[in-house]
Amino acid sequence: MTYLGEGWDSRAELVGGWVERRPRRPEIGPQLVRETVVMPWLAPLLPLPVPVPVVMSHDPLVVRHELVPGELATLNATQGRQLGEFLLALHALPVEEASARGVSPRTLPVERFRGEVLPHVPEGATLLDALPGVPADTLVHGDLGPEHVLGRDGVLTGVIDFGDLHIGDPAVDLAWALHGTPPEFADALAGTYGVTDQLRHRALIWHQLGPWDEVLYGNDIGDPQVAAGGLAGVRDRLKIWVSPTR
Repeated sequence: MTYLGEGWDSRAELVGGWVERRPRRPEIGPQLVRETVVMPWLAPLLPLPVPVPVVMSHDPLVVRHELVPGELATLNATQGRQLGEFLLALHALPVEEASARGVSPRTLPVERFRGEVLPHVPEGATLLDALPGVPADTLVHGDLGPEHVLGRDGVLTGVIDFGDLHIGDPAVDLAWALHGTPPEFADALAGTYGVTDQLRHRALIWHQLGPWDEVLYGNDIGDPQVAAGGLAGVRDRLKIWVSPTR
């Protein structure tokens, strides 16, 4: 048994080539069970390997899936094109079928953002003001970042962690991919996916909002250092300006 670490929602161990995950909080249990329902449907429809968990135990809850191979990706142009193809496939899937398997829209904690984050960064008000107009009509990964995109030998080998899968704005999945990656990766992805100026702008909004959740999480677990790290991230991302040529 090898301890793999833990995220905000679950902890993971490697047991004989299988990844076993356990919820860190009771409310995460239904989320893990939902993955065992939706991922068997989703996996064959995507061009990259993804986890397909099964329930091993209900009390305590344990789910497991085969280890998706790879390490943190190097983010080159080839991988950008691969991720663009992956997102095209994911975003084209019928939301009705996802809904039937328990996937729902995400309710954004806007009032908590206003009460717990905005007083520290009042310049972020324009981000919150933009949220009522964003679409919510696409099946999205919901937490696509460098730790969830795996690669090896210059190509992508898989995408992991679908706990935040929901019906939302496709620009959510383009946030880090366009605004937190090297230009060669971002440009290749944008060309493959067909990113419009409107999508790029919304992706920047979501990218800048990313650390706001970290502030709330730090407050929830009573860890001021986590909350302070989130606020530092909020301030850093609010400084991002995107050239109209990118």
